[in-house]
Amino acid sequence: MLKKLFRKKTVAREPATVDAVDVARYCGTWYEIASYQPKEQRRCRRTKAEYTLNPEGYVDVRNSCQAKGRERSVRAKAFPVPDSGNAKLKVQFFRFFKGDYWVVDLADDYSWAAVSGPTSRNLWILSRTPYMTDELYRSLAERLAEKGFDTARLVKTDQQ
Repeated sequence: MLKKLFRKKTVAREPATVDAVDVARYCGTWYEIASYQPKEQRRCRRTKAEYTLNPEGYVDVRNSCQAKGRERSVRAKAFPVPDSGNAKLKVQFFRFFKGDYWVVDLADDYSWAAVSGPTSRNLWILSRTPYMTDELYRSLAERLAEKGFDTARLVKTDQQ
């Protein structure tokens, strides 16, 4: 019984990010292909994120999805973390809520990306198009599994 009470909590490991992200190239529309599906997205379909470079040096963010026949969206600002090669961003929703956005894998041509936070508890696979071939998805899932992500937890996003 005492062993149960004092058992150490498993700590999620910190994922490695890509070396650098060209923020201007990264901006644009990204479609969610799969994710660990945060509870606020469980009834969503057609999930996408739109990033626009702001002249003041941050990124304007608009996340949206279809839920119960209506579009839901939220706006935020993303600020590159110094000395991260722009692979880590702090995202500020509303005025006070901040989250981490870490690019953990990225296609050379910026056609797909994988994003997490400072732990491996979150994961999103994104694409410039609403659909990804099964071959590419499997290949990317294998890459992410090699990086320590539990790809069995991924839920594909309905983009129809």
